[in-house]
Amino acid sequence: MTDIAACPGFGDLGLPEKIVEKLAHNGVTRPFPIQAAAVPDALAGRDVLGCGRTGSGKTLAFGLPLLVRAAERRAEPRRPRGLVLVPTRELAHQVRDALIPYGRVLGARIGDVVGGSSYTRQINELRRGVDVLVATPGRLSDLIEQGACELGDVQVSVLDEADQMCDMGFMPQVSDLLDRVRPGGQTLLFSATLDGDVDTLVRRYMKEPRTHSVDPPVSQVATMEHHLLKVLPRDKSKIVIEIAARDGRTILFVRSKYRADAISEQLVAAGVPAASLHGGKTQSVRTRTLAKFREGRIQALVATDVAARGIHVDGIDMVVNVDLPASHKDYLHRGGRTARAGESGRVVSLVQPNQRRMARRLLGDAGVEVQQHLVNPGDELLSEVTGARQPSWEPWIEPPEPERPRRGRGGPRRGRSGGRRFDGDRRGGFSGERRDREERGGERRSGYGGERRGGRKPYRGDREDTRSPRG
Repeated sequence: MTDIAACPGFGDLGLPEKIVEKLAHNGVTRPFPIQAAAVPDALAGRDVLGCGRTGSGKTLAFGLPLLVRAAERRAEPRRPRGLVLVPTRELAHQVRDALIPYGRVLGARIGDVVGGSSYTRQINELRRGVDVLVATPGRLSDLIEQGACELGDVQVSVLDEADQMCDMGFMPQVSDLLDRVRPGGQTLLFSATLDGDVDTLVRRYMKEPRTHSVDPPVSQVATMEHHLLKVLPRDKSKIVIEIAARDGRTILFVRSKYRADAISEQLVAAGVPAASLHGGKTQSVRTRTLAKFREGRIQALVATDVAARGIHVDGIDMVVNVDLPASHKDYLHRGGRTARAGESGRVVSLVQPNQRRMARRLLGDAGVEVQQHLVNPGDELLSEVTGARQPSWEPWIEPPEPERPRRGRGGPRRGRSGGRRFDGDRRGGFSGERRDREERGGERRSGYGGERRGGRKPYRGDREDTRSPRG
């Protein structure tokens, strides 16, 4: 186990000079501890096991060495040389976007395959050749079954947020994918916790890994405060609205997509710029919603655990557990959305009288030192703890988005002319967005991930709906 107290510069880690220059150009001059610890070992070809909370800088810790290795020679069609497995679409896009600037410097091509996006685009991208592939397990398994991708040339495999992938039921797919990569390759695994199925992956696929744990767990972050608000059932909705009306970006977590939509509608009706994010929404809607939240066009995001595991937005200073999470791990993952990279933040949990015993056990398992308060709507104490304030109570009307430039010679954008939208693979014979398995841990498989094929109806299960809401 390695602890790094003082971090060298990126130039001291063995990275190519043009990568160091690009980092400096982007304003990144000093590595985070996990980067300073993991990059040299990864560049040397060793297996690396990194343990650190969300927001600790893990993407560049594995991404830069991966790009250096993958850029040594061009990948053949359908045969990537580097693989990054992530649990959600949002995280896949964020990893891809974070690595693209440095991939361009090295001449490494980066692609992504995720559910909810066009099969045709992803298949064509793989045919052209991708050096580094960022993927969610479900969609990648589907493409391999179709013969669109082979993993025999993968030299470096990365598991990002491995504990979340296991918690979401992806252990069988992850194991199958790792069995397909080139024998003797390098494995980099990054996770907030190293228990359960993660430990199984480590023992099965890693050889004498160098272990680096350089960031405290969420519960011990000095810049994060934890508060337990005791509320009465009749007051809970109003208290949620007043908290959401505060200044600043706020994420409110709930246990089901139906709760997310209902609370989001209540906030909008009260005059709070808000939107919901969950697995029942198409990928394009989720992408636009995150962009609005990131740009400040909405100030409150009501999200489920499944959809929110890939949210990485700077400047979130409060997380609100409207519904208590199912486990202490979920509590820590939710809290990881705030107090990132040294910033301060608060985690607030609303608890009704019949939930107090469960809340104490949950927070005890999480190792959290929590401040408890009894609050009512409009209380000065509520405002002091959360920044809550009275909303306008006039329905918020979202301003129209700025017009995007049209493609071609002034004609309508493709797919926007009133015809049916096609987002699937023509061979599958379906049209529109599919619900992908990345929002449903471990569902049954039928053809292209569950869409209609051969007269069979699509599978509509959703993990976040199978759990009974608590609170």
